[in-house]
Amino acid sequence: MFVCFNALKPMAEPGNSMLYSLLLFVVTLSLQEMYRGKLASSELFTILGGFTSSLVFLFLLTFIGNYQETAGAKTGWGAVIVAEVVALVAAATVHRVCITTCFLFSAAILYEVNQIAGVIVSKSESKGRRH
Repeated sequence: MFVCFNALKPMAEPGNSMLYSLLLFVVTLSLQEMYRGKLASSELFTILGGFTSSLVFLFLLTFIGNYQETAGAKTGWGAVIVAEVVALVAAATVHRVCITTCFLFSAAILYEVNQIAGVIVSKSESKGRRH
């Protein structure tokens, strides 16, 4: 019987996560630019264009955060601002309404990422206290 021990790990290592997020960033940005005519064709697709730009924000933020973690630096607001500016520029190439929806979706994603990070940090601190 074959058992994959890598599947038992709760989180990906920073190097793997950095690679995956970079690949997802490039693929998402490429697809968004390929279909920008379609994304700008109707109101619903314009909202979808803003959402895909917010995914660009998430993937770039993940890449920058993992890169800084492997380099030994602490991730701060600088990474968030850089990732947001890149995502907003990508949204601007599709449609000007995409800029607004990208910003709103990115703010919601950032809030959720912050909540998840808080839960993970509190769990790791509680494990440290027991041992």
